[in-house]
Amino acid sequence: MCSSMTPAPSSTSTRWTSSSRLSGPTMANDIDIRRLLAPDAEAYKRLRDDMLDGFPDAFTSDAESERAKPANAYVARFEAEGDAARFSFGAWRGGELVGAISCERDARLKVRHVGHIIGMMVRPNLQGHGIGRALIAATLAQARSVPELELLTLSVTSSNQAAVGLYEKAGFVRYGQLPHAIKLGDKRLGKDLMMLALRQQP
Repeated sequence: MCSSMTPAPSSTSTRWTSSSRLSGPTMANDIDIRRLLAPDAEAYKRLRDDMLDGFPDAFTSDAESERAKPANAYVARFEAEGDAARFSFGAWRGGELVGAISCERDARLKVRHVGHIIGMMVRPNLQGHGIGRALIAATLAQARSVPELELLTLSVTSSNQAAVGLYEKAGFVRYGQLPHAIKLGDKRLGKDLMMLALRQQP
């Protein structure tokens, strides 16, 4: 999808202009990276449904099941009371949500130090313009602001070399692979399992 950029402050909207870091032939307007909140659920569902339809290889979830969900089913991804490690960022072009990324974690005490990156997506006509880099940068900045978070993990379809390269540039390393993780008809796709240490381990 995309690549790396300077971390953005997590508490405010961050603007990357088409005349500077996100220049490109399709970048007519500014891109705003900001936290997603409950009122953004409808825009998030539209983006997610489109991406699941267009890129089934890139997602573990299937388009038909997700399309049946109401928009408010995704609000839990945006924020959780008392848990700063559950959040989502969106990339906005004008009034349209064109990219998103989420972080979540298990509530169990022994694994609360591990966050999980999910739902990374950028509309195809805007891929390659730094939006993915900006989303990851904002996510890492927010994750590092949560004192008890020590590690981030993610999984990515092994054949999606653009996405793998994006995560590697952000500092993620592969710690394993799950062959045949996704079943699409007669096709089987592996998943690379990647991690990033947010702070020095004891």
